[in-house]
Formats: sequence, C-alpha cells, structure tokens
Amino acid sequence: MAPPAVAPLYDQHGRPLEYLRLAVTDRCNLRCFYCMPEEGIKYMPKHELLSYEEMLRLTGLLATLGVRKVRLTGGEPFVRRDLVPFMERLAELPGIDDLSLTTNGVLTAPHVPALARLGVKAVNLSLDTLDRERFFHITRRDELPRVMETFHALLEAGIQVKINAVVMDGQNIADLIPLAELSRQLPVDVRFIEEMPFNGGSHEAGPASLPWNHRRIRQHLEQHFGALAPVPTPAGATASEYTIAGHCGTVGIIAAYSRTFCGTCNRLRLTAEGGIKTCLYDQGVLDTRALLRGGKTDAEIVAALSAAFRHRAANGFEAERQRPLHQLSFESMATIGG
Repeated sequence: MAPPAVAPLYDQHGRPLEYLRLAVTDRCNLRCFYCMPEEGIKYMPKHELLSYEEMLRLTGLLATLGVRKVRLTGGEPFVRRDLVPFMERLAELPGIDDLSLTTNGVLTAPHVPALARLGVKAVNLSLDTLDRERFFHITRRDELPRVMETFHALLEAGIQVKINAVVMDGQNIADLIPLAELSRQLPVDVRFIEEMPFNGGSHEAGPASLPWNHRRIRQHLEQHFGALAPVPTPAGATASEYTIAGHCGTVGIIAAYSRTFCGTCNRLRLTAEGGIKTCLYDQGVLDTRALLRGGKTDAEIVAALSAAFRHRAANGFEAERQRPLHQLSFESMATIGG
C-alpha cells in the first residue's frame, strides 16, 4: 500500500523537487568522446540495475513528494528492452502528468508512434553536428542518417523536439550556425550546452578553462543572426531561451558548466543502479537499491528520500567541493543519466 500523499517537498534552500530524470540504463550505442572513452565504460551487470518494477515503485513514491515530471534518460533509453511497455505503466502513475525522453535517436524512429500515443510531450534529441563526417568523429559511429530519420519522424508526429548540442572547442564550432538554422523553418528548440567534465576520465580532461562558455556561444550566434531576443522561461529551466528574427523555432543556451541556474533547480536524478543525485555534480546522496532490496517499507523509503532532499547542496560548485578527493575523477554521463 502506498503511503498517504504529502505536501510537495522543498529542499532547505526553498527549491521544490518536481522533476525526476530517470536513467533506465547505463548502456549506450554511441561512443561520444565527451561522454566516455573510445573503448566504452564498464557496464553494470544486469542484476545491479534497478528493475522496471523497482523504478515504478520509486517513481510512485516520489510522486507523493511532489514529483510531477519524469524524463527518461540513459545511457540510451532504447538500448534497454521493453522500454515502451514500461513507459505505458509509468504514464499511469497517479501524480505524473509530464512524461518526456532524452535519446540519441539511433533506435528511436520505429517507436515514435507509440511515444505520440502515450502523450510524450517532448523529446530531447542529442545532436552535435549535421555533418556526417564530424558526427562519426564525435560519436565514433556512422549513425547520422538514422538520427535524422528520428528527427523528422518526431516532427511529423507533432512531438516537441529539443536538440541538445554540446559545444566543443575545435570540434563542432562550425556546426553552431547550421544547427541554429534548423529553427528558421522548423518549430524546434536548438539548445547549445557548455561542455562538462563527465567523460569517464580525469577531472583535468574536462573543460578547465571552458573556451566556449555561455557568453561566447551567445556572442557567436549574434554575430551571425543579430541580437537574440530573450524568451521568459519558468523557474527551474536550465536553458536561457531566445528567438531569432524570422525564425519559427527558438535557440537556447545551457550554462551547464558555469552553473548559472542552480538557484531555481527543481531536478533530481535516479541513476540506473538506484543512486539518488540531487545535483549533477554530487557523488550521490542515497542508495535506493539498498532500501528496496533490504525490505524497507514505503514509509521508510519516503522518510529516507525526504531526509536526503533536505541536505542538498546550494549549487553545483558546493556539490563538487563536497565530493571526496578520490572522486574528483568524474563519471561518464552515461552512468549518471544525462
């Protein structure tokens, strides 16, 4: 029996926790160099991953604490079998009224009709370049045609498409303008993301000086398109959104490394093995797998979640400082839930 509904939960900084990024797998069918080494990462054995039943139980409990939006992530979500039936059950959970998905698009196109039927409101499509050769260089896989098939299928199905492009010095700068041009004739949101150190390697391997921060990205776009007009965004939004004169879509800039949006962050992450992260930069604050498999009641799990949420870092810089020194070699984004 589920515990009684409680009031929406706020952290100690007054931020509501309403949005769950749920990683269903740590596996991915691409090998993007900013996310993992070429040989990949050591994937977790299947028994160490949360089962779909465990994910449903946790999400249901989080809904009683105020979570209303769930975004499925990975790795690549469609690498895990039976994802759509799981999403069908997820959409039926009381309190969950916004279901969305982040995907690299390689395996997604055949499932687009099912996503539309489920009422998926938006899909974030990871796409760092429109050039096939550069796509292969970045991802180490020749899959751009399949990604673009997914892109067009989503648009035809009327699903909101948000393109996520990581901005990498010396790698895909030539792609920023072509990507932004997609918003001229198409109702898409093209979002440029500061590169982060989550590549499965050393902290030093990350963008220590960040030559392309959010300010430079905006300047680059404005040099080509003219002034960008800011669009009001809701509290908790990670992207600064803009319109370009004559474009039907929008562009956005996510200061993921500069961490300018922490003050209104309403997100939490559940990793594929059951770790709760209340900040992208923390080391994990609660092992829910141990609670689930240790026979804890729903009420006990809710109490543990509530306690963890009330000891949340004020921002990503504080969360990073709180990591043990031996953990400053950051994980691959695939293991976090990107």
